[in-house]
Amino acid sequence: MAKTFALTPVIVDSGIIYALMDRSDVWHQRVADYLRDFIGKLIVPITVVPEACYLLNTFLGPAAERAFLTSLTKGEFAVEPCSPVDLSRCLTILEHYADANLGLVDASVMAIAERLKITKILTCDRRHFSLFRPKHCTGFELYP
Repeated sequence: MAKTFALTPVIVDSGIIYALMDRSDVWHQRVADYLRDFIGKLIVPITVVPEACYLLNTFLGPAAERAFLTSLTKGEFAVEPCSPVDLSRCLTILEHYADANLGLVDASVMAIAERLKITKILTCDRRHFSLFRPKHCTGFELYP
């Protein structure tokens, strides 16, 4: 299989982290295949970290949560902070898309992607990320 070259970094949503760790998840194989062939920078917004940790600990156990945190400390993912400007944008996104039932984590992924001018999102959530219209592009490219 050919390597997936990323000219720009990719933002990673919490569902991807969970799917990668849970071999029985319906997204696991697609995520594993994509990441095996991926060359580039994987960015995890700080807001994704607690959600991913909660999911991993609750459904897969403390060892899975620790494995994810270990990958962060090794630099396998770059952790991106959420600034006050990002939080303001999150509020705007949540208000604008109130009927879509978005939450802070998805809104923060969107806001941080806008700030960093990133168009590629690694997510299992097609519904929310397909609906959103970013300021810096016509729409996000969703993977895997």
